[in-house]
Amino acid sequence: MLAAGQDIDRVRVQLSRWVTSGRVLRIHKGWYTLNEPFRRVRIDSNVIASTIKQGSYISLQSALSFHGVIPEYVAETTCVTTGRPIAIDSPFGRIRYRHIKRNAFFGYLRVENGLQHAYVATPEKALLDLVYLTPGSEDRAYLSELRLQQTEAFDLDEMRRMAVRFDAPRLERTVGLFCRLTGGEQKHA
Repeated sequence: MLAAGQDIDRVRVQLSRWVTSGRVLRIHKGWYTLNEPFRRVRIDSNVIASTIKQGSYISLQSALSFHGVIPEYVAETTCVTTGRPIAIDSPFGRIRYRHIKRNAFFGYLRVENGLQHAYVATPEKALLDLVYLTPGSEDRAYLSELRLQQTEAFDLDEMRRMAVRFDAPRLERTVGLFCRLTGGEQKHA
């Protein structure tokens, strides 16, 4: 919470009053926004999720849903970070941050939404993050249960390169299985 030139205790008291009166909405520790009748900009939960914890990007089912690759509604926004894992319940939904090793922190895009932006994994990276962070997910049954759509949009060569960067052989095997399941092996052989 920054208030240049202000007594921090006075700022806290004023924020508390505004929250109590309904003018300001507390998102998370030190993060506030104007409440609905006073807000001029629509709040994007993806922007909040990738902003609250610096050094994070939206991934796993949240990114797959964002890209239209899975049909299910995703109830919480999941991000990956090299920092500590944490779950936050905000007025804009639950946000879960999952830890990933530093050499696996790549493969995301800056997505613009008006004057706001969020960092979102590419579909290929979101799927790899999901398999990497979900025990038992590297088998045929799990990949089939995801009911992936628009699989032709996946860049399989890029997915293979990403899997190698993880330095996790099971991801390379999963990419091979994914290619066989989607018929991509013939296209990229």
